[in-house]
Amino acid sequence: MKFFLSIFSVLFIYSCNETTKEPENESSRELAEKALKSGENLLQGSPESMKRIEEAIALDTTYAEAIRELSVAYLKRGIPHKWKPIFDKAVEKDAAAWQPWRGYLYLWFYRDYKKAIADFNASDTLTDYIDHPQGHSVDFWRGIAYLGLNDHENSIAYWDRHIAKETEESGEDWVELEAFLYRGIAFYEAKEPEKALENFNKVIQYFKQSADAKYYKSLVLFEQGNFEEALKLVEEAIADFEAGYFNNRDYVETLRQIYTENLEDLKEAILQKKI
Repeated sequence: MKFFLSIFSVLFIYSCNETTKEPENESSRELAEKALKSGENLLQGSPESMKRIEEAIALDTTYAEAIRELSVAYLKRGIPHKWKPIFDKAVEKDAAAWQPWRGYLYLWFYRDYKKAIADFNASDTLTDYIDHPQGHSVDFWRGIAYLGLNDHENSIAYWDRHIAKETEESGEDWVELEAFLYRGIAFYEAKEPEKALENFNKVIQYFKQSADAKYYKSLVLFEQGNFEEALKLVEEAIADFEAGYFNNRDYVETLRQIYTENLEDLKEAILQKKI
């Protein structure tokens, strides 16, 4: 009887241990993801936020998203010698995800159009789809980058490609207004005023209040000698600008950004000719 009870006790304990066995440990990536997510409510770039990100990277040194996030604070504070080495590590760990994003940052924060284009071009070979860093296609960003280089031919080619694809997939009324605006500016600078007008008219057709489209359309009409219509448009552009309807970006100046002085100078030039 004692022997039987002893065996029973052992089997009982073993059975309990089997049923209450702890689940397998979480992977280092899962722990890193939890650490990063736990800091989502913290102010980006704050010491508390950066500490959480560093904890996530310590848990998984291959976690490209955390590495990229760590670089953001340095970028927005204008500390490139801190930002770039960290972001380059993110690209090294996951080029498909972060190389087109680096191109976007080269484009807007450093105006390094050639490096931006190189990263956008690289993304074509890294994925079998068109990448959309920061919500726009790499064709959209290449259109801006080539305009920044004053390469109007390539800029227009990428705007054509982007607009055609967006129109085919969703309809022309879903195309970003900036695409028509920048293609119009590229045509204007390439001395093709009629094609420029077509694009500025598209912007105004789909969104009535656009200081930029009306400013550039006014500029074309002024140069063509249509002073009455040019004056009317630049006055509308001034009203739209004052209401906040002009092309601009957070943190940085946008490409070909207009200011009150541009509008007032054009109005004065038209009035002098009109008189």
